[in-house]
This record gives sequence, structure tokens and C-alpha cells, in this order.
Amino acid sequence: MLVEIVGYENAGLSASVDMIQQFSRTTSSYDELLALFPPVGSQIDAVIEQIHRWHPPVSVRLTIRPADLESLVWSCDFCGETITLGPGGDALVLESRSSDGPGSHTIISHRHCLAERIRPENGGERARALRIGKMC
Repeated sequence: MLVEIVGYENAGLSASVDMIQQFSRTTSSYDELLALFPPVGSQIDAVIEQIHRWHPPVSVRLTIRPADLESLVWSCDFCGETITLGPGGDALVLESRSSDGPGSHTIISHRHCLAERIRPENGGERARALRIGKMC
């Protein structure tokens, strides 16, 4: 399988595709079967599910599960409840990096879960956490 992440062709990425759901269910139509098991040589779209930059090369986990292509749902790393990443969702993707070495870590959070963990006296940062990425 060849993977191309548009805009990152020369970034030295390692990619894997999440296909677990494909092997744990049955299909109800031929079109659904083709969506779950694309024919050899076909070109398909995928959604980036996770990015790990702990050790080079950067590891990218892709998903081709039909539900993920419509709306990627994840668990909030603070409260554990489900959260929608992407349009219409309320997720923040936080990446932490060290100032003195390689590696990073990603945290997925509801806006309100992050805001609740910022000190109450830091009202400006709490307000910004609730507005990140929103155009209104």
C-alpha cells in the first residue's frame, strides 16, 4: 500500500491504516463491501486519526472506516466522554512539546474540559480556550 499525505510528501512519515472494524462486521450491500475492502489498485480517501512524533519518523495512523470519514469521534482525555473532531465538533487538539528536546504528545479535549482546568483567576485564558477555532 502506498500512502500520500498531500502537502507532506517529503516529511519522512510512517503511516498505518486502521482497518480493525473491517474484520469485525458484516456488510449489507456490495457498495458497503467496496467501502470497507477497496479493490487492489484503487485510490481511496482516509482520515488522519493520530499523529505521534515521539521518535522519528513521525508516525501517522489513518482510518478508512466509513463512520470516521463522515465524523471522527474520539474520547476526551480529561473526562473520557466522546467528542467529535472536525466540523461541528467541540474538540480541541492540544500538542505539547518540550523546549529542550525532541518528541511531542497530543491531547484531545472538550473546550469546557480545558477551560475548567485553567486557574479561575486566569479568566482571559479560560475564555480563549472556549473560543479557539470558532469564527463567531
